[in-house]
Amino acid sequence: MKRYILYIVLLYILGNGCNDKLEIQQAYKFAIETMPVQNQITENETVEIRFEIKREGEYKDTKYYIRYFQPSGKGILKTSDKIEFTPNDRYPLSDTIFRLYYTSNSTDLQTIDVYVEDSFGQVEKVTFSFTNHNKE
Repeated sequence: MKRYILYIVLLYILGNGCNDKLEIQQAYKFAIETMPVQNQITENETVEIRFEIKREGEYKDTKYYIRYFQPSGKGILKTSDKIEFTPNDRYPLSDTIFRLYYTSNSTDLQTIDVYVEDSFGQVEKVTFSFTNHNKE
């Protein structure tokens, strides 16, 4: 009887201990870093915002997307290729280092929230606020 129990235990250990499936981590946490951005802007002035996605690890098939929302003020956000973003629409990013250009269309306080999302549903948000600066 003891021998029978020993065989069962050995079979259990061998059956569960030998897993030939290789687990590959695909989703890695990331953060958004930006260079310092001026916080005063005049109407029709454009501000450059430099971004970098800093990843804790890399999975080659990870895709990144960007979208933005403007809770206050009015303005236009464009890529370096002059593609104008529509608020809340998702756009694919081709690189982890990129620049955006915000042009003020307002003399009020302006705030934009920029969201970067990966293909695994992880989202990071960066907020920029600008106050009106009259040149006079």
